[in-house]
Amino acid sequence: MSTPHDPHAAELHRLVSLMTGDDKHSDAATSTLDVVRVLYERVLDVSPSTAGDPTRDRFLLSKGHGPMAYYAVLVDQGFFPESWLADWATYDSPLGYHPDRNLVPGVEISSGSLGHGLPLAVGTALGLRAQGVASRVVVLVGDAELDEGSNHEAIELAAALGLDALTVVVVDNRSTSYAVPGRIAARFEVEGWDTVTVDGRDHDLLEKALSHRGIGRPNAVVATVIATVEEKS
Repeated sequence: MSTPHDPHAAELHRLVSLMTGDDKHSDAATSTLDVVRVLYERVLDVSPSTAGDPTRDRFLLSKGHGPMAYYAVLVDQGFFPESWLADWATYDSPLGYHPDRNLVPGVEISSGSLGHGLPLAVGTALGLRAQGVASRVVVLVGDAELDEGSNHEAIELAAALGLDALTVVVVDNRSTSYAVPGRIAARFEVEGWDTVTVDGRDHDLLEKALSHRGIGRPNAVVATVIATVEEKS
């Protein structure tokens, strides 16, 4: 689990702190930092040297309105230089308030319009399967984002197609209008997904859950976090 005494966690928070401004959704982004860090450090088979490899794993950030944690991890992994962070969201910067796949190395989709990431992940996983590529597709969504109807259709379709290369990680910070414990997991389970709920701050539990790949069923990981009011987004 990441702790205040974890030097690497301190370094990632330092990178996040380099991005300033009134519209950066920084508190919302902190709820995703542990998940994104574990994915890139322990789970995903992708690096700057393999970013163009068709057999790489894919990470799709659907919760694109809070990309600071994502940018910090990409810098930490060597996808682009730290010097980009201080100028983020300025006129000439490639780093916007929403990530742009055409401008930011390592970014798979341009996101920020909630409800698009999961349908895109379903299409990506289906396309890779058609090509005989066994790479994994992991998409991060926010809990409130699941209110979008496009996500319900994608959840149903992914299970019907048996897309076992697909993993959805839902960061649950109780920001939904109807935040009933267990409801998010039940939504996936009823459609036939392999589903597990874990502490979204515990790196070992996250690694185990995110590394799982079932046979014939997509995977859902509900990562619960204790959030401040400001982190709920």
